[in-house]
Amino acid sequence: MMGVTWNCRHTWMNASKNTLWCLLGCSIGDFGTILFFQYSAINFPVLGIMLLAIINGLITSIILETIILMRQMDPKKAFKTAIGMSLISMVSMEIAMNVTDFLMTGGQAKITLYTILPMWVAGFLTPLPYNYYRLKKYGKACH
Repeated sequence: MMGVTWNCRHTWMNASKNTLWCLLGCSIGDFGTILFFQYSAINFPVLGIMLLAIINGLITSIILETIILMRQMDPKKAFKTAIGMSLISMVSMEIAMNVTDFLMTGGQAKITLYTILPMWVAGFLTPLPYNYYRLKKYGKACH
């Protein structure tokens, strides 16, 4: 990641804002999926729950992004822009959140009061340097 300075406060703030929006969108689908299986008592493999949580997190993030972008552009362009967001960032966020949950719950897929904040921290910090780099080098951001 040569050629990018890592000390630009303005870019860190923008990258952090963009990452938080993505975290919100991803959390809705991710947490919702885990909570569904947690409270429905459906017998489903933990890895399957985590995979569905990741997929649903990506979907809800794209939906939220589309809604946000529709304030600035027509719905079709907003959706295309949301789909074009960095999947590397979103997937790394989702994996970090689910690995944190898995490790903190002893190999389960379970949302508890003590797992939410660490999941958010891991989900925020994991893609943040990549989001900063992408914003600084290419001027590309989600919003």
